[in-house]
Amino acid sequence: MGQGQQERVRTSLAGAVSEEISASLAPVDAELERRYPGDPGTRQPVHTVYVPGDAFTAGTVRSWGDRALAALDEHAPDAASFAAVLGLDDALAEPVHARVRAKLAQEPVEDLRVDFEDGYGPRPDAEEDEAAARAARLVAEAYAEGTAAPCTGIRMKCMEAPVRDRGIRTLDIFLTGLVEAGGLPGGLVLTLPKVTYPEQVTAMVRLLDAFEKAHALEPGRLGFEIQIETSQSILGADGTATVARLIQAAEGRATGLHYGTFDYSACLGVSAAHQASDHPAADHAKAVMQVAAAGTGVRLSDGSTNVLPVGPTDRVHDAWRLHYRLTRRALARAYYQGWDMHPGHLPTRYAAVFAFYREGFEAAATRLARYAGHTSGDVMDEPATAKALSGYLLRGLDCGALDSAEVTGLTGLSRTDLENFATPRRGDLTGAASL
Repeated sequence: MGQGQQERVRTSLAGAVSEEISASLAPVDAELERRYPGDPGTRQPVHTVYVPGDAFTAGTVRSWGDRALAALDEHAPDAASFAAVLGLDDALAEPVHARVRAKLAQEPVEDLRVDFEDGYGPRPDAEEDEAAARAARLVAEAYAEGTAAPCTGIRMKCMEAPVRDRGIRTLDIFLTGLVEAGGLPGGLVLTLPKVTYPEQVTAMVRLLDAFEKAHALEPGRLGFEIQIETSQSILGADGTATVARLIQAAEGRATGLHYGTFDYSACLGVSAAHQASDHPAADHAKAVMQVAAAGTGVRLSDGSTNVLPVGPTDRVHDAWRLHYRLTRRALARAYYQGWDMHPGHLPTRYAAVFAFYREGFEAAATRLARYAGHTSGDVMDEPATAKALSGYLLRGLDCGALDSAEVTGLTGLSRTDLENFATPRRGDLTGAASL
């Protein structure tokens, strides 16, 4: 065949065959769209801070930032000393230290949960009623004044019989207070702890549905996080992965799966000295959670460390190194959120997050620019990799590790471009590799 001559295209199947196959797979297509809508594309906080309901005040967020800055001033007053404690490369020392201090001054807490569960404990009903109403007032005022953490909400007591009514009442008081104060804030987050059976999730769905109807809210307006703190929430009595059934039972309302380090470890009989987020039992639980949540739009959060950075400087440094290592370990495993139990954890939370994104920034930006520009490089990337690279850069932008100007400068892409790569339409990830 001569150069430039077109190939003759032949087929053997009638068009009806494709139509019949498409018709037979229509229910599967619908099921995929319903069960696996993909990541919502919104900002995910890098951590969650829990503050007992009676300790929460209008100044909590600022207080945590100030206490974190004071810890830095006392135990690592400059970039060199902070980098030496954490083992940061010289090139990262100054930018990470500067960004940590700026973060603590401007937005020290990304996600705040007013705790009415373990951190609050059993109280007289009148006392908890008052604390829940007070929390609603303070949260509403903080959002109105622009001083709230980007995400804020409460952790209620669980759906187990001894505390069920109390948890339901506290949630009702809190949500009613917000509605009466002007409406539910956009960053509202609710946490349901100690979930064991899907029926408990179903009960939460019914509760939120009833509240929405009582206040004529849009159906599905209220979502919630599910805390994974029992062995039964990972593996059911029938041998199935319960956590997948928990997500299904939420009927689209589940926003996150939060691993509870100490409750889960104790449930498995792990001794107190070895209860940690890097224990093999913890790795197994989070791996199951990760697979169950993949593609559903439900996000994962790691747990916490109970080793607090308090006391003399050498003890604070040891606690910082541990927290930094655990946070970096979680990030590498795609657990982009975790719990922080003390203001002294904030410097190492942000140091770990900022170092993670800054040290990989240039390589990720270069690879994505080549992919977007269809130019060759030393790695052959596919659409799925472009999704991961864009997601990485977006997370870095959202938390403050990266600046828009530097990302656009290296990639040539706007934030909208990054978002389009990070949340492709279904089927886009089957495209050919970009050369």
